[in-house]
Amino acid sequence: MKAHVSSILLAVEDMDRAKRFYTEGLGWKIKNDWGISVFFESDGASPVGFYGREGLADQVGTSPEGSGFSGLVLTYVVRSEARVDEIIGEAEKAGATVLKPPAALPWGGYGATFADPDGYIWSLAYSDQGEDQPYAE
Repeated sequence: MKAHVSSILLAVEDMDRAKRFYTEGLGWKIKNDWGISVFFESDGASPVGFYGREGLADQVGTSPEGSGFSGLVLTYVVRSEARVDEIIGEAEKAGATVLKPPAALPWGGYGATFADPDGYIWSLAYSDQGEDQPYAE
C-alpha cells in the first residue's frame, strides 16, 4: 500500500449546515452533490467530501456514536502568516470554534487550529523551513 490518500470523506450530522460552512464560509466549490454525499473541487489534491454520519458509519461497518478527539487532524499549509490569520478569521465567521488562535509554533512555524461545526479539527500552518512543503495555496 502506498502512502497516498485517494479522498477524504467526513461524516456530518447536518448536510445543509456542512455545505453552508464549507461553501459560504470557506469559499469551497462543490464538484459533485449527490444528495447523500458531496465532493469539492480539489485543485489537484486529494478530494475532500462529506457524507451523512449514520450512512457513512453503516457503509464502513461501525457505530455513528462517538465524541471527543478522534486522533485525526486535517492540516492546511499556506505560504504566509497573514494567510493563516485570514483563514482562521473566515472559519470563525462561518461558525468554526477556534481551538488555538494564530501564534508561533514550538517547531518554529506559525499556525492556528479550528474545529468545524461537526468537530473536525483543521490545523493551519506556515513554515519557511524548506522548499518541499505540501502547500495548499
